[in-house]
Amino acid sequence: MGKITNLQVIKQLTSHFEGKFFNVTEPYGLLTIETTSDNITQILSYLKNDTTLAFVYLTDITGIHYPDNENALGVIYHLHSLVNNVRLRIKVFVPTLNPSLPSATTLWNGANWMERETFDFFGIVFDGHPNLVRILNVDDMEAHPMRKEYPLEDPNRVDKQDLYFGR
Repeated sequence: MGKITNLQVIKQLTSHFEGKFFNVTEPYGLLTIETTSDNITQILSYLKNDTTLAFVYLTDITGIHYPDNENALGVIYHLHSLVNNVRLRIKVFVPTLNPSLPSATTLWNGANWMERETFDFFGIVFDGHPNLVRILNVDDMEAHPMRKEYPLEDPNRVDKQDLYFGR
């Protein structure tokens, strides 16, 4: 099978999920869509199991934090159709208070470690995950280090004041 275009992917997704995804963009040629936590499992399942699209390879799952947004935390899924040589990025944003999404481990076994890492660093809970525990940080750690909740520098440091640099 030959390569399909981003436009063909969007047309096929629109025919099955009209109104269930939005913000379709193509930064640097990478097709990107957004959806909600209610629709993510259906869309991922369709993309993987559809014989024409065949997005069978889950490249990555990661998190993102935009503290100024209403739904500040997001999960980014990167899919690759090896047969069609096309990639797709799907974004899902969730509220900071009790962030959760359904697990993709029912579709891809490889999602297990990716979801654990996203949970560990961003605190996003994946409902239905078989073993959602910290993977890189200590178990009793209460913070999520990739969230932008803390200042980058200590405001009480005196060694970085301008008077020490002749300014």
